[in-house]
Amino acid sequence: MRLTRRMAYAAVALLAALGLTAAGNAGTAASARPSVTGVRRPGAVRPAATAAGVVAYLKTISGNHTVSGQHNREPNASPAIWTNKVHDITGVYPGLWGGDFLYSQDDIAHRATMVAEARNEWNAGSLVALMWHMCPPTMAEPCGWESGVESHLTDGQWSELVTNGTALNNAWKARLDTIVPYLQSLKDAGVPVLWRVLHEMNDGWAWWGGRPGPGGSAKLYQLTHDYLVGTKGLTNLIWVWNVKDLNAGAISGYYPGASYVDVATLDSWNNAFPPSQYYQAMQSVAPGKPIALAEVGTLPTPAQLAAQPKWAYFMVWAEYLTNDNSDDAIKATYYDYQVLHRGDIHL
Repeated sequence: MRLTRRMAYAAVALLAALGLTAAGNAGTAASARPSVTGVRRPGAVRPAATAAGVVAYLKTISGNHTVSGQHNREPNASPAIWTNKVHDITGVYPGLWGGDFLYSQDDIAHRATMVAEARNEWNAGSLVALMWHMCPPTMAEPCGWESGVESHLTDGQWSELVTNGTALNNAWKARLDTIVPYLQSLKDAGVPVLWRVLHEMNDGWAWWGGRPGPGGSAKLYQLTHDYLVGTKGLTNLIWVWNVKDLNAGAISGYYPGASYVDVATLDSWNNAFPPSQYYQAMQSVAPGKPIALAEVGTLPTPAQLAAQPKWAYFMVWAEYLTNDNSDDAIKATYYDYQVLHRGDIHL
């Protein structure tokens, strides 16, 4: 009898728990879905794809499937620690891997390790997402959390920052220059990157956020886009605009414009799963763009994904995978027919 998708996943999970693989079971789980083993092949080279191709793919699956994702942070010395934990629990790997350039000395020293993992994940069949908790341009790297990432600029400093040619504006571009070689190396390797810079810009917890309007947080996003794409030629970046589930009616005040956004994303922290007003707001503010859940603590359930099917991917935040979710809940989502894993993504 041909196994159903859910039965195939269960079989793979059982094999993983027993320390086996599905490679020798081509007539069972693998016959139902050959990719369910999610085999890592870090030495292999995946055919290059364009940023536009990834965006087109996300548009294609929106409304019928959702890519599973897992963020990995601190330490950059172990940049797949939580992705591997997903495999330990489910027997499959997420379809999206997430990393962070970060701000501490140790993580800065291991940025190359993190970027090497991004290449490995892409070659193994996953999509790649990168972000950056960064130090403000008013201070040098490395910096602290409360004294750095969570610090605030005065209105005068902000005005200088978003004015081309000023000292703070040049300092910001110099800060971007520190990660350009890493992003360029991914471009050279044919890796498109879901680039979620200046995330949660509608919240004021970080120095770059909480400034609505044309001269606010969206302006810095626009300047960053123009510098990395126009000046540095990083055409492999997929520009992921990101807000938090905070005041759905005010989200539009942070939108930088359609020409600056490839994917519109929401971080759902005030709600375990976004209420319908946020689902609708993301589609209204960014019409025609794929939408996704860039950070969640609690995995969306199959029923929730069925009710809001346009989320093209979700990404669980690092340790929240096990802090906020039971193994059974993780399996329920990962084994659902709507959810895509590594090996399912064909560009």
